[in-house]
Amino acid sequence: MIDTLQIADSIKTAIDTAATAINSPDNFDELTFSLDNIVKGNGILITVIGYVVVFTALLVLYLAIAQVSKILISRTRKKLEASGLAGQMQKENLDISGEVNAAISMALHLYFEEAHDFENTILTIKKVQRPYSPWSSKIYGIRQLQRK
Repeated sequence: MIDTLQIADSIKTAIDTAATAINSPDNFDELTFSLDNIVKGNGILITVIGYVVVFTALLVLYLAIAQVSKILISRTRKKLEASGLAGQMQKENLDISGEVNAAISMALHLYFEEAHDFENTILTIKKVQRPYSPWSSKIYGIRQLQRK
């Protein structure tokens, strides 16, 4: 009789627990979308801050790269003035086009790649005899037709 009372009590406890779980706000069976969740959770603020950080970083990179070319041109002008070629400097434009820069950088890349490409080792491929394996056997690739 005690066992029956304990079982009934356990079943009643399980039913009560299930009923409270269904009525609780932590029920994960339903997925609802609410714009208030985004506004209250600062989702818009985090998004705006993220965009501002990314575009600020891109602007700083653009300005830094643009200043590098100006610095290089001013250095070249100073070197020409120091060597006494100031008259030639005014006649010629010191700007270098993108195609020339690309050709120079490719030539330098190929030169430096070739410099360390010498290897003292000899690479060979030797065929190694392996023991029999059914995966490499050709007899399993052919279907055997039954003779009548």
